Amino acid sequence: MKEKLLFWKTSSWSFSLLLVLPILAILYTALGNTDDIFTHLFDTVLPTYTLNTVLLVFGAMFFSLILGVPSAWFMAMCRIPSSSILQWALVLPLAMPAYIVGYIYTDWLDFAGPIQVLLRDIFGWQSYSDYWFPDIRTLAGAILVMSLVLYPYVYLLARAAFMEQNISLLQSARLLKCTPWESFKRISLPLARPSIAVALSLVAMEALGDFGTVSYFAVNTLTTAVYDTWLGYSNLNAAAKVSAFMLMGILLLISGERYSRRKQKMFQEKFNTSEEFQYQLYGWKKWGALIWCWGLVSIAFIFPLMQLISYAIDYFEQSWTAEFQEYAINSLYVSSISAVIAVIIAVVVNFLRRLQPASKWSVVPMRLASLGYAVPGTVLAIGVMLPMIGLDHFINDVSKQLGFGVIGLIFSGSIFALIFASVTRFSAVAIGSIESNLNKIPPSLDMASRTLGCGTWSMLRRVHFPLIRRGCLIAGLLVFIETMKELNAALLLRPFNFETLATYVFNFASDEQLEIAAMPAVLLVLVGLIPLIIVNRSLEQHH
Repeated sequence: MKEKLLFWKTSSWSFSLLLVLPILAILYTALGNTDDIFTHLFDTVLPTYTLNTVLLVFGAMFFSLILGVPSAWFMAMCRIPSSSILQWALVLPLAMPAYIVGYIYTDWLDFAGPIQVLLRDIFGWQSYSDYWFPDIRTLAGAILVMSLVLYPYVYLLARAAFMEQNISLLQSARLLKCTPWESFKRISLPLARPSIAVALSLVAMEALGDFGTVSYFAVNTLTTAVYDTWLGYSNLNAAAKVSAFMLMGILLLISGERYSRRKQKMFQEKFNTSEEFQYQLYGWKKWGALIWCWGLVSIAFIFPLMQLISYAIDYFEQSWTAEFQEYAINSLYVSSISAVIAVIIAVVVNFLRRLQPASKWSVVPMRLASLGYAVPGTVLAIGVMLPMIGLDHFINDVSKQLGFGVIGLIFSGSIFALIFASVTRFSAVAIGSIESNLNKIPPSLDMASRTLGCGTWSMLRRVHFPLIRRGCLIAGLLVFIETMKELNAALLLRPFNFETLATYVFNFASDEQLEIAAMPAVLLVLVGLIPLIIVNRSLEQHH
């Protein structure tokens, strides 16, 4: 049994240390010598880039809060028409890549776009000097577009928190003649604060790591600084230093979120919000809630999707090309391999924890392997590049000494780097999914199988795997979809002449030609809907 346990320990620690390698590589390089380019960046543009990043992150958090919390309250605590459709429709914007929403709104709100043309027709304005219209391609525009796409994080977690609150507290508030607004402000919101803090930290991390939207809106942030230093100056050292700067920001965000919840232990019995307890809205309140929720879904998801479908139909011949088919296959290939590897790693690290439930150390590989999820794709790409380039140089040096000549960039110049980055970033998704499934299996089954002489391998194969098979499938599917949509790491790590659907769509959007890539964009949105349906189903079953 000890030899078997040694195998699981060695495998778990090896996998988790490999997945932490990119983060360690960034920190190691950042502590190294500072070169002229980083000093130049630090003296000139870095303060502005940092300010833009801070404004973008806090702006996205603020507006996601404003959009997400009222929607969650309406869905959890109020009875309004069509709420059964709305409660899942409000999650849909999460499937939309923010840069696509940004492109479509820029197109609509432009001087030559339908909205300004209509206003000029109605009011008889002739030129730009006759009236003022806000420019969407600014930092404020980027914040609003990102909030439209990211508010579902706040909505999902706040709604779950509202639905789990103790019914007796809310009934007491009613007996004390509290209005719905007072019970929301004084009871529901304070109790939901820990969940909202988690949601806001997710929004902050997504906003911090975004490249597509800020690049399209010409807003310079720390993410664009990483791109510029690597792609513009080919300077990995300076890119690693900027990346380390961003990692510090993430650490502060996570610490802040933990700190905000440190004293908040909620001891409350959970309940399912019963129909008779929900507030019945009438008159203008009912219409206000309906317009708020449906307006949000329409602006953030329905209108942009309709525009994309319209483009896809109008430009079908230009969209359905050999390139589109080739890049779709590329995406499927990278995503499938990443999903399989991530699930294998998740099973291994979870099973070690299962074999040693009493050991504090058995949980460490799980936590280490999940760290990559908090790191933006851009930063992670630099972290992957550093060891890969070092390894390639080492192999080529050895090859030259042995007289075989230069082999080339085996790791950093192939899709290996892209797959490694995807597995590092999204293994946490698979680990969480499989962990929740394994926790449902009673320990008595493990004892029974050991009594019957099962080793660790046969116990996993014959007892655990059949029971967690569905969880593994869902974990693989989530990693597959996240990898399909990953843009930041793919832009930096893809080999020459290799495009994924995400980079293909982004390149057309950057060239103001999204119409031609509308079909792959629709495909990315539809693929992105699958995990949302899974999450929503699990939430409904949970309650």
